[in-house]
Amino acid sequence: MLPKRVIGILTWRQGQRFGEPDYLRKLVLAGQKLGAEIYLFSHQDVYGKEKKIRGFVPKAGGGWTSSWFPWPEVVIDRYRRRVPAYIRLRNSDLFFFANSPFSKKWRVTQLLAKDKRVHRWIPETHVYEKQTLTSMLERYPLVYVKPGNGSGGKSILRVEKAGKEFTLSGRDKQHQVHTARLDGLLAVENWVSRWVAEQRIADGNFLVQQGIDLGLIPEHVADVRVLIQKDGEGEWRVTGSAVRIGESGSSTSNLHGGGQAVPFAPLLVNRFGRRQGQQIMRECHLLAHEVASTLEDYFGRMMEFGLDIGVDGNGRVWLIEVNPKPGREVFRQMGETDTYATAVERPVEFALYLARNRQNRVVPEGARRASV
Repeated sequence: MLPKRVIGILTWRQGQRFGEPDYLRKLVLAGQKLGAEIYLFSHQDVYGKEKKIRGFVPKAGGGWTSSWFPWPEVVIDRYRRRVPAYIRLRNSDLFFFANSPFSKKWRVTQLLAKDKRVHRWIPETHVYEKQTLTSMLERYPLVYVKPGNGSGGKSILRVEKAGKEFTLSGRDKQHQVHTARLDGLLAVENWVSRWVAEQRIADGNFLVQQGIDLGLIPEHVADVRVLIQKDGEGEWRVTGSAVRIGESGSSTSNLHGGGQAVPFAPLLVNRFGRRQGQQIMRECHLLAHEVASTLEDYFGRMMEFGLDIGVDGNGRVWLIEVNPKPGREVFRQMGETDTYATAVERPVEFALYLARNRQNRVVPEGARRASV
């Protein structure tokens, strides 16, 4: 009988409290079902000189149990906090990772905007400065101000112009809603400047981005989430897609902020007709494949991406954001249990593919690397 493949999942933990515990529990159980020896660990669990590692697996009745595990053949990185100890571990050569380190949103946007394969889908984006915000509002009726290293829809501010009046709305770090109606650019500059100072995360910058009319649903912000993942043969495949609809009055569609998910194809067909709706869906999937292969060229081997895509009132497709460690709750919320199960299993399937093919020395690393 062949020994089990050993897969580690690197994540943040404090005691037995883990980041995204529900998803990680399902990921470990999916790996066990696929025949892997699989466990969670964090940077403090690694004893590199002794090649020892303390891992955690879920207990049947809830909670976690820990013990010593074999050294992993492949590690899936789900660590979402850029703490120094994690960065040191990622920069070491202790592990073979399924996914390469990624960069901040601004760096990624710059790379994509300059690449001929994908630049047509990228809205105009700049690092936030007062004068940049002013010039953007002079050219566009809607702009977004958002953190360059944020996630979960937090601290994103929507600024909309109607004549000389401006409407501002956003959710802060605690997902509390803030709104304002202001007259004149000077008042907007000062309000946004305070917002950026209060919402800044560590040393991260803020971005100003051309706003896309995301009004597919009247009085709601709506965007498309496309999940693209490597499968058990190492090939990119679109696992699923959904439309996320924000609460009435919300500046984002994020599920953490009270948004809901609905099936992608029926909404597009209802809004644009069958022919154009199907064409838009094909373009969104093409965009996902082009972005995945482009970013893999820059950063090296990657495993999955969640793309937030805007479809404006004319059916034009725009890339809003790329997340290399995406969630997959949209599928569960829609009741697409098979898609959700596939979305959970594919990272482990890809890690097992890497483990098998490392022995045969046929695992590609990706071409050039961008600085992180």
